[in-house]
Amino acid sequence: MSEPVGHAAVDFRVMGIVNVTPDSFSDGGLNLDCEAAIAYGRGLAAQGATILDVGGESTRPGAQPVSAEIERRRVLPVIEGLVGSGVRAQLSIDTMKASVAEAALAAGATLVNDVTALAGDRAMAGVVARTGADCCLVHMLGDPRTMQRDPRYGDVVGEVRAFLEERMSFAIGAGVAPERIMLDPGIGFGKTVAHNLELLRRLEELVAIGRPVLIGTSRKSFLGRLTGRPIAQRGAATLASNVLAYVHGARVFRVHDVAPAVDALTVAAATVRPSWDPTSKTNSTISTT
Repeated sequence: MSEPVGHAAVDFRVMGIVNVTPDSFSDGGLNLDCEAAIAYGRGLAAQGATILDVGGESTRPGAQPVSAEIERRRVLPVIEGLVGSGVRAQLSIDTMKASVAEAALAAGATLVNDVTALAGDRAMAGVVARTGADCCLVHMLGDPRTMQRDPRYGDVVGEVRAFLEERMSFAIGAGVAPERIMLDPGIGFGKTVAHNLELLRRLEELVAIGRPVLIGTSRKSFLGRLTGRPIAQRGAATLASNVLAYVHGARVFRVHDVAPAVDALTVAAATVRPSWDPTSKTNSTISTT
């Protein structure tokens, strides 16, 4: 497979989703075969993804947990295969379990994407700190089984900000370097349509914390509620939400459809940053700092 496509130098990163699960809301079961998942991940990197997020346990609303053994069996061969293939993308492990994260980091991943913000497993912060991995701290109300049961907030943005600041402080206290941390407000993770829109509308308040903000809106149900579109037809709505999030300061975007996201965000970057030279073509990536 070809190397990542050339695109204009950018200040954003696109994280391609590689679900190795039978029950993820959008693409469950598509990449259960290891070789298929490796090829899929390489394809996302060729489209411009600079991060590949490999997950072996669904976090969709209502999802049931799986054992660490099953999760490791799903993700480790994929991570090892992607590393062995020489893929030019940072590898992320999407997990709540310290033992899975530790094994994935040993296999070649360098980022832990934890929807519990290091709170679900007491050993997780130590794993991240000891290995020097990057991490993404995600806000979630409750857990995947319960998070969409009548979520309520007084001020969703203020409460999410306070949570992320507290979890960031916890991570730093546990030995995680501040420059290794990304923050994710958890769009759809215990939020109504109104909550999700308010978070996107006031995203600058989360960007002001001082760490890169990751946005994951791809194909999510609130876009379906707004547009009336089924999961497979939410691409345009996803792009709109990502571009608006970019304008409000988000710089990392977790998506299923990588190539359209890269194109849309490249145009947004050129528009928002008029001094940027759109004729300068590089295969650039940026750190999370």
